[in-house]
Amino acid sequence: MNNSSMLTADRGTHVKIVVVSVICATIVAGIGIAARVGPAHGRVEATVIRVGKPVTAAIRDNTSIR
Repeated sequence: MNNSSMLTADRGTHVKIVVVSVICATIVAGIGIAARVGPAHGRVEATVIRVGKPVTAAIRDNTSIR
């Protein structure tokens, strides 16, 4: 039979496409679950940086860059 088109493909070809799709989706979901960001137990800590007084970084030709 002619399996060059989705419309004329036989049942076996459609089953192969579905199986490959399910395997790929399982792999992608597994990678997504394994790539969780952050520590275990869902606790995330952040460092707080407080803003201080402005500091002059450079002065050139009476122009200061802050």
